[in-house]
Amino acid sequence: MASNAAKQFSHEDDCQCCLTEDQLDSIRNNNDEREFFVVHYLDDLKERGVSPMLNNTPITCRVENTERYTTRSKVRVCSLYTVRLTHGEFTWTIKKKYKHFTDLHRDLYKHKMMLQFLPLGRFAIQRQQLESMTEEMPSLHGTERMGRTSSKPKYLEEYLNSLLDNSFCKNYSGMLEFLSISPLSFIKDLGPKGLEGFILKRSGGHRIHGFKCFGHHQLCFRWSQRWLVVKDSFLLYMSRDRGLVSFVLLFDPCMQVLVDRRQTATKHGVCIKSVGRTLFIKCNSYRQAQWWSHEIRRLSEHCDFLQTHRFGSFAPPRPDSLTKWYVNGSGYFSDLADALEKAKEEIFITDWWLSPEVYLKRPAQGTYWRLDQILKRKAEQGVKVCVLLFKELEMALGINSDYSKRKLHSLHSNIKVMRHPDHVASRVLLWAHHEKMVAIDQSVAFIGGLDLAFGRWDDSSYRLFDVMEPQAANHNARPVPEVLSQTEGEDAVNVPLKSQASGEAYDEVDLTCNNLLWLGKDYSNFIKKDWTQLDQPFQDNVDRAHVPRIPWRDLGAVVHGKAARDLARHFIQRWNFTKNFKIKYKHKFYPYLLPKSHTTANELPFIVPGTAKASVQVLRSADSWSVGICELSIQDAYVDIIEKSQHYIYIENQFFISCAEANSVQNRIGDAIVNRILRAHRNTKCLWLFLSSLDLRETSVRVEASPCRLYCTLPTGQSIEESAQFSTD
Repeated sequence: MASNAAKQFSHEDDCQCCLTEDQLDSIRNNNDEREFFVVHYLDDLKERGVSPMLNNTPITCRVENTERYTTRSKVRVCSLYTVRLTHGEFTWTIKKKYKHFTDLHRDLYKHKMMLQFLPLGRFAIQRQQLESMTEEMPSLHGTERMGRTSSKPKYLEEYLNSLLDNSFCKNYSGMLEFLSISPLSFIKDLGPKGLEGFILKRSGGHRIHGFKCFGHHQLCFRWSQRWLVVKDSFLLYMSRDRGLVSFVLLFDPCMQVLVDRRQTATKHGVCIKSVGRTLFIKCNSYRQAQWWSHEIRRLSEHCDFLQTHRFGSFAPPRPDSLTKWYVNGSGYFSDLADALEKAKEEIFITDWWLSPEVYLKRPAQGTYWRLDQILKRKAEQGVKVCVLLFKELEMALGINSDYSKRKLHSLHSNIKVMRHPDHVASRVLLWAHHEKMVAIDQSVAFIGGLDLAFGRWDDSSYRLFDVMEPQAANHNARPVPEVLSQTEGEDAVNVPLKSQASGEAYDEVDLTCNNLLWLGKDYSNFIKKDWTQLDQPFQDNVDRAHVPRIPWRDLGAVVHGKAARDLARHFIQRWNFTKNFKIKYKHKFYPYLLPKSHTTANELPFIVPGTAKASVQVLRSADSWSVGICELSIQDAYVDIIEKSQHYIYIENQFFISCAEANSVQNRIGDAIVNRILRAHRNTKCLWLFLSSLDLRETSVRVEASPCRLYCTLPTGQSIEESAQFSTD
């Protein structure tokens, strides 16, 4: 398997992902909008000659306004026509001079003449459209109405409408450029049809944390032509020749749009500032620069992400959000498996640790509900799977994220995996990505403390042992030549786990009568022995006949609608940031991700059973090395909850570090707890504090030392008495 993964990974630049037949049928049969999944197949659509227009949907235009202005010579008067276009439920505005109409007319005639003489194969579709023309192309010159200024707008409107009624003219690339249309124009989930067009963009301007920031200055740059697309919560530019998105800029509270030469240092320039980049674009004229800046401000004025919200979060509270809570991994994993099966477009996964061979439904009766097989099955159906893993320091942690990446990459080309951070380049040694999230079609998102990894699945029984019943063991033992155990110095466990010849015995062994809940390394006691050799997932890590497993209790939740869009946007921000930092130019293998618009967030493709409505706000901890922006909304929310507590405070945290004796730890949680205790004492109120700080790792330190570490973490009663008279009542 490793050799196959290495072979595929070495050819990642040549990887081509094509539309499935079902996806092509969906594009051909949908007349109202473009499906969102086409954002991942722009190059394939271009090669197949698929029109960006909606099927069987007319496009009409109306000249709404005429602006007249003089040139610098103050002799010639020019007219600028404002044209409103309608295509289905999409409406947008373009501004054109009469010169643009004449250029379009000339290009159409050239294209028509070219098709009559060039070979058939390359232009077969266009030639068929040309042969189906029953009328001559309308004339733009030589009429009396064109000589009268008052009649010219109406005539141009009729001329353009007549061209749009003709399939040959409507689908010509020059016409699409004239109308500001691209394959991203009519995707409903991307929001309204925004402003689009060719611009010149300046290289550089990225703000990158770490040593890779060297060289990103304003002295060395170049101008390149790109197709710019502005939506309601982001903008992007792409190469229309290749059909690939080259950069995505998400709107944030630091966003500014500047225009004029003094602020942009560029003639006819527009400067777009965000937390991650300062983007300079150059337009053809002063009026075009003003038009671009005005439209960017107009489209973004209702964006929720242009300001910070409660607790300093990037996302506001979302009332009436469908949500569901989980206390153990059994219900969480089961609902997640069902949700993954319903994915149609995208699956986003971020984990501190991910085990591809973990089973989501148990007991396993085959490999159908194994995570890697679910992702492979969805990837074969055309779903894009993007996985973002924490890249550990191997000398400190043994989670082997490199194996997880290679294993997932070997399954299908639609599965993309990145690891972050590069510790030396980003100068990050003491911090980690510890969030766990799965977002499906940017409409349903699972969040909480449960990694999709070994040892996380459990239920309310919290079993200490899991051994095969004799009848089931005899049934499953037949296909396995020899059973091995990974426990050092102990006898082999009487459970068929792995053959000596194959490292993937459970891919072949009949699990029809299996009654084990934890297979292989999923059965764990990480205090006795931490996980090792994760590339051999179906070998036992400890002797399950003698060593009890450690139960795992953790919390999780699932949210729908706008809250899920917020979580997906956070993942997209992390993914695009990581791509810019590590693999900026591999657009085919590692694509930029696009956030869906919140205008369609309530159109849920499915709902997880058992949900209820609640007000949900997405909080996060972020820094310049992880997302490109610093945010402390989780800590601020903790402090607020502690300050407003009435009767008790319960904290369950594996990594509670808030030492009051050291200045190296800057954490306000401990101070907030102490202040709340002092306030309760002053008011003679009873307040209970429950702190569960579990030691969940293999260690040689005696268990009795845990209370000592806990007392060093929090101030003791004696230190509190230094601030106020402490009562034991």
